[in-house]
Amino acid sequence: MIPRSALLLGLAGLIPFVAAAAVITLRPTYPMGGIDLPLAGYGQMVMHAYGRVILAFMAGVLWGFAAKGGAGLWAYAASVAPALWVFFTSFLPDRQEPMTLAIGFAVLLALDWAFARAGLTPPWWMRLRSILTAVVLACLGLSIWLG
Repeated sequence: MIPRSALLLGLAGLIPFVAAAAVITLRPTYPMGGIDLPLAGYGQMVMHAYGRVILAFMAGVLWGFAAKGGAGLWAYAASVAPALWVFFTSFLPDRQEPMTLAIGFAVLLALDWAFARAGLTPPWWMRLRSILTAVVLACLGLSIWLG
């Protein structure tokens, strides 16, 4: 069973992704000086910035699992991969960002599975990560499709 606090905080962490996806999908405008300023671009910026933050954060989580579990070099090397991915893909054109983030989150889920199989995560970890990653990938999918 996923601990209540981990589930609630994990779900709360989805709010920026879901809100950004809603803005991208609904394409609201803001009246300013006689024109309607489109806000969908802001939804893209929020999703991309937050996605980068979360991928880098998750690298730290994996590092913590590696350190606590006394894992070998593979786990430490794998744990820095999400942060390096964020760094190196930051220099690509903005239009590629939703796809690079989606790839990053998919690979992160694979890393989560590897850490879980190695016994480095709590038993409930993959249930939580699967739920969160599904929502994130759905939001990024909307960003790719509608952006």
